This record gives sequence, structure tokens and C-alpha cells, in this order.
Amino acid sequence: MDKRQAIGSWLSGPREAAEEMGADFGYPGKQLGLPQQGPGSVARFGRRLGAVAIDWLGCQLIAYGLITGRDWNGSGNWTLAVFVALVILTVGTVGFTPGKRILGLRVVSQDGGPLGFGRVVVRTALLALLIPALVWDRDGRGLHDRLSRAVQVRI
Repeated sequence: MDKRQAIGSWLSGPREAAEEMGADFGYPGKQLGLPQQGPGSVARFGRRLGAVAIDWLGCQLIAYGLITGRDWNGSGNWTLAVFVALVILTVGTVGFTPGKRILGLRVVSQDGGPLGFGRVVVRTALLALLIPALVWDRDGRGLHDRLSRAVQVRI
């Protein structure tokens, strides 16, 4: 191998180097048996982030207006508590939060069925820690989804 090729593969990253050597990573969700596009495909990061932002804003308004008596300084922890309760109740029953529903997303088990209450609690606890949600696999799933064997799909 030419030194320039070795440096080029190092600069371009391990994925591109592996693809040049013949590895096929496919599209997000291929390993899970999901379609590439349309309903049932893996939800993209932008939509997932937008759904969390909508849910967080709603929870912050509830904490600010109903719980803390319009005290912004005291609403931070209450916002997180309302968010955790919202996610457990809504994802555990209907499979989506209000933000996910608005943006056309649903949380399902890897096999396509409902997630189940225990796995929803684990997923939500990890989501509340934030760091697991920022670590992704090649299917675009956060660590909280991987550990709870869940996937967010488009409706």
C-alpha cells in the first residue's frame, strides 16, 4: 500500500477505510430489518431532537406555570421530573410522547411490537441521564434505545 493511501484512510476515518476495503454498512435500520425510507424506517436525529425539544418545552411550561408558581429558578428539577413522568406514561401506553406524535415518530421494540413498561422505565431513566442518548450506533439509535432493545421509527 502506498503511504499516501494509508494517510488518506487515516484522515478519512475508519468507516470510509472499511468501506474502501469492501465492508457494507448499509442504511440505518438495515440490520434490524427495517425499511430504508417511509413508515417503519429508523427516525433520523433531527426529528428525534425536535420531538425531545417539544416535549421538554411543554414540561418546562407545566413546571413553571403549575408547580413552581412561575419561578424559573425553581422549575429546572421539576421540569426533569415532569419530563420523566410524561415519557414513562405516554411511551409506556401509546408508544409516543406528544412531541414524537407531532413529528410522526413512535418508539417500538426491535421486533416491532410494543416496548413494555419495564423497558420503558429503563429507557427513560437512561434518557434522563442524557449521556446515553448522545452515544449512537450505526443504526442511529442512542445507547438508551440499545440497552432497552428499542428503536424509534417513523409513523
